[in-house]
Amino acid sequence: MNIKSLLLGSAAALAAVSGAHAADAIVAAEPEPLEYVRICDAYGAGYFFIPGTETCLKIGGKVRTEGKWYDAYDADSHNGTLWHTRAELQLQTATDTEYGPLKTNTELRWDWNDGNATSTNLLHASISLGGFTVGKEDSQFNVFTGYAGDVINDDVVYDGPYELNQITYNYDAGNGFTAVISVEDSNSGAGATGANGEDSTNHYLPDVVAGVGYKAGAWAFKVVGGYDSIVEEGAIKARVDADFGVFSAFLMGGWNTDGDKLNKYAGAGSEGIGWGDWAVWGGVGVPVNEKLKWNLQLAYTDSKVFAATTNVKWNPVKNLLIEPEVSYTNWDSINKDQWAGILRFERSF
Repeated sequence: MNIKSLLLGSAAALAAVSGAHAADAIVAAEPEPLEYVRICDAYGAGYFFIPGTETCLKIGGKVRTEGKWYDAYDADSHNGTLWHTRAELQLQTATDTEYGPLKTNTELRWDWNDGNATSTNLLHASISLGGFTVGKEDSQFNVFTGYAGDVINDDVVYDGPYELNQITYNYDAGNGFTAVISVEDSNSGAGATGANGEDSTNHYLPDVVAGVGYKAGAWAFKVVGGYDSIVEEGAIKARVDADFGVFSAFLMGGWNTDGDKLNKYAGAGSEGIGWGDWAVWGGVGVPVNEKLKWNLQLAYTDSKVFAATTNVKWNPVKNLLIEPEVSYTNWDSINKDQWAGILRFERSF
């Protein structure tokens, strides 16, 4: 009897332990709450909140590949097909503050050319708040007025500097009046030189750009000036834009404060030839339909450089561009000319 009782007690104990383990096995952990990506449309399309923060992020970029024939900037270039491929990645952030949006702009570029020639470039990197921008962007001498036409070879006749460090303030009155003041990097430092070979090693003053503009209806006018503190000369550009619906047009003129010298704002263009005293650009854009646009740009300088470029921009589907372009350049002072062509394919996102 004692043995039987002992066996029954042991079986009951084992059943109790097994039941306890079985009960533990079916207890599930509480699921962690999911955090979905939230759309942030306050700063435009494409922004979303970085999870766990109040910062909005936008990711974009492009992939481009193009074939080139000859070179509109070089009269002695007689190469056959040259192929160039590029990838760009752009990251933009924005956060609301009591002083307005705090933004950053970062853009990286990778290039590959025939012959396995590769390069990587931090194209843009800047911070902006309350109208101020600090960091690396294109010079306001170009950004404020707008670039010289909707063509690839828009600066065969030099229209101003591009990537450089700056501290910029942009003012928008909200009634069509805008203004800009920018202190820009003069590239002074060990081994640096000015546009005419001046030693800038011990030069500590920055370059300065200032401009004003006004837009009313279909018309816009802007004027901007740049001062190169190393050369101690500068340039002024004035531009008129008009949009007539069936086509748009612009006319822009530049004046060099000393036509015998080059400076950062009236520098050397194709073949190393500067403006002389002045330069002029003009162009038209004709939207044929929603997917097709024709562009033309003409430019001429006091130093007798003539440049003409025309292209067709075709978007067969959204964010895909196919762009054939033809350019002609004539350098009368050296009695040379050049035809050049480009066929570009670009997918942006």
